[in-house]
Amino acid sequence: MEVLSKSTKNYDRGEKFADYLSIPSFQEYLLIDQTKPHVEHYLKQGANQWLLREYSQLENQLQLSSLGSELSLAEIYENVEF
Repeated sequence: MEVLSKSTKNYDRGEKFADYLSIPSFQEYLLIDQTKPHVEHYLKQGANQWLLREYSQLENQLQLSSLGSELSLAEIYENVEF
């Protein structure tokens, strides 16, 4: 999981993500916006294939396949004031 900031969001989506892709066991990546409820969820589908799902509603549930659990945006943003 990465919390995006103005100064790091391009790096987190670009070079850092590319570095993570070189890790064979790397399966999921969450990018969390700190200015509004918005999460980008990348899920590995196969070699060089990633599925992107985006969530913007606090009631949305993210299925974390690699952990066998789920997480809501409400839990991620608990106690966050926008």
